[in-house]
Amino acid sequence: MGRSVTVIVVLMATGFLVSQLVSCAKTDRTEKPGTAQPKGQAQQEKVATPAKESSAEVAPATPAAESPPGESKSGESKSDESESGKSAEATPAEGEQAATSESKEQAAVPASKVSEPQTVMLGAAELTAGIPGAGELTLVQIDSWLKDPKQHVVLKPELPPGLAAGAGQITGLDANPLTRAKIELGRQLYFDKRLSSDGTVSCASCHDPQFGYAFNTQFGVGIDGQTGNRNSPVAYNRILSGPQFWDGRAESLEAQAVGPIANPIEMGNTHEACVVTVKAIEGYRKQFVAIFGEEGVTIDNIGRALATFERVLVTGPSPWDAYQQLADFEKAYADDIADLDELKKEDEQLYSEYQQLKEASAALPISPSAIHGGELFFGDQGGCTACHVGANFTDEKYHNLGVGMDKPADKIDWGRFEVTKDDKDRGAFKTPTVRNITLTAPYMHDGSQ
Repeated sequence: MGRSVTVIVVLMATGFLVSQLVSCAKTDRTEKPGTAQPKGQAQQEKVATPAKESSAEVAPATPAAESPPGESKSGESKSDESESGKSAEATPAEGEQAATSESKEQAAVPASKVSEPQTVMLGAAELTAGIPGAGELTLVQIDSWLKDPKQHVVLKPELPPGLAAGAGQITGLDANPLTRAKIELGRQLYFDKRLSSDGTVSCASCHDPQFGYAFNTQFGVGIDGQTGNRNSPVAYNRILSGPQFWDGRAESLEAQAVGPIANPIEMGNTHEACVVTVKAIEGYRKQFVAIFGEEGVTIDNIGRALATFERVLVTGPSPWDAYQQLADFEKAYADDIADLDELKKEDEQLYSEYQQLKEASAALPISPSAIHGGELFFGDQGGCTACHVGANFTDEKYHNLGVGMDKPADKIDWGRFEVTKDDKDRGAFKTPTVRNITLTAPYMHDGSQ
C-alpha cells in the first residue's frame, strides 16, 4: 500500500495523465426553481420549461460522496428500503412502465426522424452545446430542436485519443442508445435542482463541471448540508464502466443516476415525487414524449437521459498518451526514421504518420519528472498497473488496500462485502481511474488521502 500511495504522490506532482475534459457542457444555469415543497412531496413547478445554461470552461474532475446501502451519504443512493414510505403524499405518475429495449424507444420517434446510425467523436463540442439560444429555454426553442431529425439519429461513438484503445469496453448503448436529443435532455436534468426535494441540490452540486464533474471536498454535500462517508467517483469516462459506485452496487449508469434522487441526505426526494415535478414542466414533457414515446416521464427514463449525458463526458489525450505513442513508434521504426529524407521518398505515409505523432507530442509537452512518474507507474517498482490498467487505467475490479481498516470494527466501511456478502470482498472498493488524478483530490473511497 505504501508504494502505491508514493507513486500517487509522484503522479500528483507530475500530472502525466492529466488532460482537459473533451466534453464541455453548458453549465451556468439561469433557472427559476420555483417554490420548494416539503421533503417527500412533489414540487408543482410553475416554470413552463427547463432552464438553459451559458457556456463555461470545464476543469477536469474532483470528488463528491457516496455511502453503502442503508447508510446516508452525499452523491449516492440508498437501498430501496430508504426510498419507500416517503411518498405517501406524492401520487405516482401515470405510465410508469419503463422502456425495455432500443426498438421500443425507436418506435416512439417518427419514421421521418430515424436514419442510419451516425459516427461521432465523443468530445465534439456540439454534443453538449445545448439547444441554441441564451437564457431560459422557451417552448419555441424546444419545439424547433425536437423537429430536427438530426437530433433523433442514433449516434455511434468513437473515443478520443488516449481512450480509443478502450473502444471494446464501451458499455450500455445497446439498451440505451445515444441521440443528441437524449444527451440534451440529460444535460438539462443534470443541472436542474428541481429534482431534489427542496430545490437546492442537482447532480452538478456534487459533480460540478468547474471541478471536473466532481467536487473538491472529502464528501459531497446534500440537502440541509448533510454529508456521508464516501468520496464519490468521478463522473467522466463512465462510458467505459459498467457497475457504479465504490462498491459496485448499481448495475448500470442508469441505476446510479437515479439513486441520489431518493437518498434522504443527498437530494432527499422520492422517485415518485421527482416524476411528478418533472412531468409538471411542459418543456420536459415535450422532450420525454419525443424521445421515449407515450410513456414520457418515468424515473427509468430520467435515469436513461442522465446516463446518456454522462456517457459523453470524456477525457482527452494526456501528455503521457502522446509521449508514449511517439516513443512506441520511434522504437518500432528506429531504422526507418534514421534517415527522414529517405523515408519521405520511400514511404510518404509512414513519414506523415511520424510527423503527426511528433506534432501531437509537441502540443502536449511532458516534463522529465512526468516521464519518470510514468516509468514508475508502469514499471515493476511501482506495481500500479496491477489494478490501474487499460485505456481508462482501471481494471473495474474491487480491492482491499487497507485504507480505513484501522478503525473499530463497528466503524469500518466494508465496501463490496455489503453488496456480495462474500468474505473475500471485505474492505474492497472499486479501482478508480487515475486520469486527471491531480485534479481529483482527496483520494481513496473515504477521501482520507
